[in-house]
Amino acid sequence: MITVHHLETSRSQRVLWLLEELGLPYELVIYKRDRKTRLAPPELKAVHPLGKSPVITDGDLVIAESGAILEHIAEGYGQHATGDLVGLVPASGTEEHRQARFWMHYAEGSLMNWLVMKLVFMSIPTQPMPFFVRPIARKICAQVQKKLVDPNVVTALAFMESHLARHAWFAGAQLSIADFQMSFPVEAALSRGAKLGNYPKLMAYKERMVARPAYRRALEKGGPALMSA
Repeated sequence: MITVHHLETSRSQRVLWLLEELGLPYELVIYKRDRKTRLAPPELKAVHPLGKSPVITDGDLVIAESGAILEHIAEGYGQHATGDLVGLVPASGTEEHRQARFWMHYAEGSLMNWLVMKLVFMSIPTQPMPFFVRPIARKICAQVQKKLVDPNVVTALAFMESHLARHAWFAGAQLSIADFQMSFPVEAALSRGAKLGNYPKLMAYKERMVARPAYRRALEKGGPALMSA
């Protein structure tokens, strides 16, 4: 049986969603973040040397990294797929396969980099520091966001909006492995200062995603995907 080592408010929520969609039995082990640092607890290093989540065990296998985990589950257990999950991994050589591969890599290779930077530069001015340093830190962080981070986030949002104006899901007309990978960055992007009225297709995509019963079950079991602060 698959065991999911799940860190609260983290990327591993998308692993739970996939498992729920496929109706696979799994064991869930939940880890709490350190209340001060918000980092993963040291216990995760006993599972995998990186000490990060998501990580799963499947028999003797220990697999880290969201993309690798999603591919392992989809390719190894995809025969359980029914309904709109048939073709979760699109056939090689198709346009859907090309799109799925692109978005699987784009999610963490490009998009999340800017979203993490956004979170970091939003958080720095709130951290403990001498009072006379805070205005300087606030100004520097604001400038980095304005000149570097925000333009790239806006470009990413516009890129996704344009794509979803032509496709119901990221790989095409039906749900695919790419949507599980993209779920976390989509929610993160829409939560971090995006002018939501500018992205109706992206908002509609999120609504389709969160309306799925399997998504709601994953949320009930694993908790919110994003940190509230």
